[in-house]
Amino acid sequence: MPAIDGQTRLLVVAPHPDDETLGGGLLIQRVLRAGGQVDVLLLTDGDDNPWPQRWIERRLFIGKAGRARWGARRRGEAIAALGRLGVGEDRLHPLGWHDMQVTDALRCHHGAAVAEVGGVIQAVRPTLVLAPSLRDTHPDHGAAHVLVRLALWETKTVAPVLTYAVHGATSANGEPIDTDAGQQAAKTAAMQEHRTQLALSRERMLAYARRPEVFVPAPSADALDALRLPWHPGPLARARLRVLLSDGQGSVVWPWRRAPLDFRDGHWRLALRGAPGPAFVKLTADLSTPWIHDRYGWTCHGPAR
Repeated sequence: MPAIDGQTRLLVVAPHPDDETLGGGLLIQRVLRAGGQVDVLLLTDGDDNPWPQRWIERRLFIGKAGRARWGARRRGEAIAALGRLGVGEDRLHPLGWHDMQVTDALRCHHGAAVAEVGGVIQAVRPTLVLAPSLRDTHPDHGAAHVLVRLALWETKTVAPVLTYAVHGATSANGEPIDTDAGQQAAKTAAMQEHRTQLALSRERMLAYARRPEVFVPAPSADALDALRLPWHPGPLARARLRVLLSDGQGSVVWPWRRAPLDFRDGHWRLALRGAPGPAFVKLTADLSTPWIHDRYGWTCHGPAR
């Protein structure tokens, strides 16, 4: 755990409203108590959250205007939650991207997306960054990690990166942050400001808020000649899979059969492009499905966490 004192400038990266509280509610309080500064980068307003919206608003069809209304409501909840933690609204940096489209921002608008995240990084000049885990199974979370790492590289920002996991198993190798009853109560109160998320999942979300905050350093992502993939998809899966590579040159997508892959020593390896900085690879089937979580997710050089 990096030293935290009055010089600490923490940037918390939240793909959706409530991730700032679930991922770093205790760390935020610790930094503020030490006299440091906390800023929150909110990528989306969580506007694609239809079932709680249908339940609360008593409507079945949700159009563009309805999604915008819901997103505004959820952003307001994030502002209220941060207030409970001691962070003012002026320290919230919302980008207003659409929920479930962070990977698309990286894939289709790579330069603009990295630059927008980099603009916040340059404004805040963080000495410590808290970002979603690369292995978080929500696609917005894994893509957020990649965007932040690429933006840090582009802006030449040297700051330790800690990661948190909301979806999927948390790492047993991380370091839980010290806390006390008052800080935990404030975190729970902050989570209760996210009323839309408690409407259908109150006990589950409050249980998430009570979990220890376990942080893991970001994995190594130095670009090599080739990246060994941790996945072993079968022939039928490979017929529909696509390979997404994101690095300092941008993002490129190949159908599996056209990707620069070779199979050696029991593992698939993807040839990289020699771009400076980190390189990340994701497998996706690009299928329309009600299951939103990743089957494969991302990897990079080193043990992805």
